[in-house]
Amino acid sequence: MNLIDTHCHLDAAEFCGEQAVLMQAAQLAGVCRLIVPSVSLANFERVRLLCAAFPVCAPAYGIHPLYTRKAALADLTVLRDYLLLHRPVALGEIGLDFLVANFDRVSQEAFFVAQLKLAREFSLPVLLHVRRAIDPILKHLRQIRVCGGIAHAFNGSLVQAEEFIKLGFKLGFGGAITFTAATRLRRLAALLPLQSMVLETDAPDMPPAFIAKGALNKPEYLPRIAQTLAELRGVSLQEIARVTTENSLPYFNLNHSHANSPAI
Repeated sequence: MNLIDTHCHLDAAEFCGEQAVLMQAAQLAGVCRLIVPSVSLANFERVRLLCAAFPVCAPAYGIHPLYTRKAALADLTVLRDYLLLHRPVALGEIGLDFLVANFDRVSQEAFFVAQLKLAREFSLPVLLHVRRAIDPILKHLRQIRVCGGIAHAFNGSLVQAEEFIKLGFKLGFGGAITFTAATRLRRLAALLPLQSMVLETDAPDMPPAFIAKGALNKPEYLPRIAQTLAELRGVSLQEIARVTTENSLPYFNLNHSHANSPAI
């Protein structure tokens, strides 16, 4: 079984010094590749070096909406240099977050729009952070067309899901679907076209229901998340693995530079 974790913050401080162990466990569990998004200028280089050290990891560079308040416009120039010199598989994690208290909508939207334009310039898909901001994000995506991407941790409506799909996006599903109380999300996971879905952990965040409260999420948990999706849809785990991997491979060009990377 080969699974792709399309959103894993493997460089996070919580994992400091444990990346080799985490990667070995993930691969033994059947996770063959991971996409590691950055969140700010401060971790661009850390993500780059980590992905160079672990060739089954592919980098994405971008400025997360929760980091835009402290970002400078000059950071966009650095981002452009990284896109030019280090050619990631995607631009991300970018987007909008209107859940946090006292969010700065002006700053978030300015950086989001600028980064969408960079994604269009470099023909890169985008990893979208869409918390409580799906409709504004869709508005910007209609105005600035990019070559698709993933709506990370999707938790919107069926209509919103269909709009993302029309724009060429996949929908990321992770540990949230393992909670039986998440009835609306689980219903979506069961009903949406499987060809529109990809898997993710968002490790070390968004821990699934089957680990201890307060424990860190890890990429090795992706197969159990995939099993939950299989149960919700009434299909085999092998079918979930096959289709979600097929959905991810060409989308992020992983069938080229990262497809035949050696095991760790």
